[in-house]
Amino acid sequence: MELLIDNRQDRYEITDALIELINKAVEACLIYEGWEIDYEVSLSFVDNQEIQALNHTYRGKDYATDVLSFPLIEENQGLDLEEKLLGDIVISVEKAAEQAKEYNHSFEREMGFLVVHSMFHLMGYDHDHDEATADMRKREEAVLTAINLLR
Repeated sequence: MELLIDNRQDRYEITDALIELINKAVEACLIYEGWEIDYEVSLSFVDNQEIQALNHTYRGKDYATDVLSFPLIEENQGLDLEEKLLGDIVISVEKAAEQAKEYNHSFEREMGFLVVHSMFHLMGYDHDHDEATADMRKREEAVLTAINLLR
């Protein structure tokens, strides 16, 4: 599994320990779903201003969100690619820090949750109705528990 990191914000430090946790979360999602772990995932860390612009451009929503997921798996199905490109994750580190404080848990737990949440989007899950939301939440909690990222 290859995780390509692009840190485009400078307000919050992205430590080696956080990167290790994120790698663990990405791999745990793939294992939970029974997927091979030879996928490539791109992860960008941005600020609220950049994620708001991306959210507006790609979703038509003009506000800062915590995470955006850009799955590529559908585009790659049936292609014989040397690298399995799963997709892109964009996290507003600023929003993650705000939410960690709001939800009264650690910054690391919030970042881990956002990565896990986004990974399930990259693997084809969504939360567009109650049943799908419940299914996705069950998967997220199972992975977060497996990597010991509890509330």
